[in-house]
Amino acid sequence: MSDKLNVVPFVSVDNMMRLVLAIGVERFLRELAATIEADFRRWHLFDKQPRLASHSTDGVIELMPTSDGTTYGFKYVNGHPKNAHSGRQTVAAFGVLADVGNGYPMLLTEMTILTALRTAAMSAVAAKYLAPKGARTMAIIGNGAQAEFQALAFKALIGIDSLRLHDIDPAASAKCERNLRGFGFRIQVCASTAEAVEGADIVTTATADKQCATILTDNLVGPGIHINAVGGDCPGKTELHPDILRRSEIVVEYAPQTRLEGEIQQLPADHPVTELWRVIAGEVPGRRDERQITLFDSVGFAVEDFSALRYLRSVLAGTGFFEDLDLLADPDDPRDLFGMLLRAKGRAGPDPAAP
Repeated sequence: MSDKLNVVPFVSVDNMMRLVLAIGVERFLRELAATIEADFRRWHLFDKQPRLASHSTDGVIELMPTSDGTTYGFKYVNGHPKNAHSGRQTVAAFGVLADVGNGYPMLLTEMTILTALRTAAMSAVAAKYLAPKGARTMAIIGNGAQAEFQALAFKALIGIDSLRLHDIDPAASAKCERNLRGFGFRIQVCASTAEAVEGADIVTTATADKQCATILTDNLVGPGIHINAVGGDCPGKTELHPDILRRSEIVVEYAPQTRLEGEIQQLPADHPVTELWRVIAGEVPGRRDERQITLFDSVGFAVEDFSALRYLRSVLAGTGFFEDLDLLADPDDPRDLFGMLLRAKGRAGPDPAAP
C-alpha cells in the first residue's frame, strides 16, 4: 500500500467480493471470528458507548465508533426494511480505520458485505461458548440477506451441517436453499416456524421488519436449545416472546446498548444478563449443562466492526484488491493549504466563470 500521505487504500464492493472469494468464504469467516474473539479478550482497552442513532419513520441511520487507544474505527450503517421493495439493501454501510497517533485514515472500505460477514462471525463466536456440545442442526427463521452468512459461519466454526429454513416469503427460502447448494449442507425448507425448530440444536432468528414481533413463541423452545437472536436490533424491534427470555441464560455484547435495542428491551432494566467478553475471558461459564436454554441477544457492537476493519487491513497488503484514493490534502508546507489551492489553478484549466 502507498506511503504517500494523501493516499488512503479504498476497498470497493467489487474488490471486497474478489478478496472474500480469493481467501474463501469459510476461511474468511474463521479468521474474522478469531480476530473478533481476540479483541473481546482485551475488552477493557476499548472506548464503549451505545451507537449514535438517528431514527425516523422509515428506518435508522447509525454511527458506530470505538478505539483501543492506538487505532480508531467507525462504521456508518443504516437499517431501512422498506428498501427491499424498491430494490435497495435494507442495510448498507461503509467504514474507516484511523491512526490515533496522527488522526490519519488508514483504510476506507465498503461494509455492507463486511458487516454481513462480521455479524455471522460474531454469532458463531458466541455459539462456540453457548451452543450444546455436538450441535449439528440449525433452524434459520428469516431467510433474507443474512441467512447464508449465518449458515456458513456456523458450519465453519461449529460444524453445523443440517439446516431447516423458514421465511414468510417462500421465495426467500428458495433463494437461500439455492445459494447454499454445494456447501455440504442437508437443507429442508419448512412451511412454518414450528416445523423448522423441531429437532434443531440452534435456532437463529434473522428477520427484518422494524416492529415488535413474536417470531419465536415460548412453547417452541425446549430444553437445551441455543437461540441466536439476530433480527432485533433497534428500539421497538424484537423477535422473541418475553417468556423465552425469562427461561434463558442471556448473553449480550454490551449491555447498555442491548437494553435499548435488543430482545431484553422487553424486560426490566435490572434483569441479569452476561456480557460475552466475560465468557470468552473465562470469568463466567458459558453453557453449564445440556438442558440449559442459552440466548445470544445480538444487536451488533462497534468493537466487532473494529475487528472486521482490523482483519481486513491485515489481509489487504499485497493483494491488489484495493484502490489508492486521493482523500487527504497534502501541501508541501502543512501551514500553506491555501497556497496549495492556488498552485492547482494552473492545472485546472481556464475558469469557465471568468469573463
